[in-house]
This record gives sequence, structure tokens and C-alpha cells, in this order.
Amino acid sequence: MALLSGTGGQSLASLSAALSRRGQKQRGLRGLPETILPGAVLIVDEKCRAESLAAIPALSRGSAVLLRDYHNPRRRPLARELLTLCRQRGLRLIMAAATREDVGFALHLGVPGICGLHLPQAALSAPARMIGSLRRFPPQWILTASVHSRAALETASRLGVHAALLSPVFPTTSHPGRDALGPLRFSLLARSAPLPVYALGGIHAGNARRLAHSGAVGIAAIEGFALERAPLERVAIPPSSS
Repeated sequence: MALLSGTGGQSLASLSAALSRRGQKQRGLRGLPETILPGAVLIVDEKCRAESLAAIPALSRGSAVLLRDYHNPRRRPLARELLTLCRQRGLRLIMAAATREDVGFALHLGVPGICGLHLPQAALSAPARMIGSLRRFPPQWILTASVHSRAALETASRLGVHAALLSPVFPTTSHPGRDALGPLRFSLLARSAPLPVYALGGIHAGNARRLAHSGAVGIAAIEGFALERAPLERVAIPPSSS
């Protein structure tokens, strides 16, 4: 059966894995094995925190959990708890960083467990102030960034970002006023981008097949994975040992 030729009841996680296998055959990650790029990235954010946590069991081993949730007063304890959970389930934890303090905390958590750092698009305009030298990071970490345009893709590449999360592909409830790229424009941007690109924004199992030939190396989602967990499954997050 052709890749993503129909959802056929497949989950978004399995569709993302299939998309990743195709996309990563066409691209490598600078200086690092292709397999270090997770196929699925589940984003934990304040808009959908409980639902995202409930979706973690649906992720296949090697997938990533990206912790944004910047304004959560329990963000640091949550990060430690997620780190323990990801280790248990064979997942990777990527820490989003909006401030230098966030970067410092990610470095404090360190490896094993943390597999990378994620930057908002705004941080790309002043990277030295935000992250300093990339030489500070463990060599096995990946650096990702949110982008919304071709110019941002090029900036991210120049700064040594390993992969970009390009959005929004489809209309989203989290950013209802933002124009969606649509699968055609997303594909044009992803295929011509100077770095690997993840599809983000409004993606679910019903529309993921429209990205089959887009050149994306995987799917990132906030609500897309969570929508499949109905009724929601409670996830017991173990206490951290640190």
C-alpha cells in the first residue's frame, strides 16, 4: 500500500512515522545520524496540557515530547517528571526555551533524557543573547526552532538549527486568526528549505495523508495526538529522583 494513501484507521503517530521514513530518506541531519530526528513530536502547552499528557502512551519509542508550557508555575517540576516518564517509555524530551534561564535549566537537566532544545521564532533574531554559543550544548542534542516563513527557515539554517517546525499547515484552534499555509505552500517551502522541516498546525489523522509527498521529516502537533485519546487516558507521571 502506498505511503499515507489512506488513513485506514491509522493513528497520527503511525502516520507520522511513515512520513518520517520517507522524508528522512531524502535528508540527513548535519553531522548526525538521520535516526536522531524523531518522526513524531508531541507538544505540551498550556492550551492543551492535560490532553497532551494523556496522549503520551500513543507515541512510539523514539518519538519526542516538546515541553513549551512557558507560563506554568510548575514548569520545572513538570519537566523533571516528564524526563522520568520519557526515559521509561523510550521517548525523547525537547525543552523549549523562551529565556536564557530556560536554556540554563535545560542544560542543568542534561543527558541522558533531554535530547535537544527548541527556540521560538522570535529568538532567531537575537540568538547570541538567547542561547550563546552552540558549543555549550552536548554534541548529541538537536536544536529545533519554530518558523512561519521562508526567511525564518533561512535564518534558522544559518544559525545552525538542525530542524524547523513550520506552521501553521492547516487552520488551528490555538491561533484562529493566522492564515494557514496549506499543504501545497507547505510542500514548496519544505522541499526548498535548507534544513529538515516538520509539519505543525492543525494536523490530525484525517488530513495527515495530504502531506505524504511534502518533504516533511515528521509531524509535530499539540492537539492532533490528544484528539485520538477519547476517552482520555490518565497518565501517572512518576516523581523525579532529582
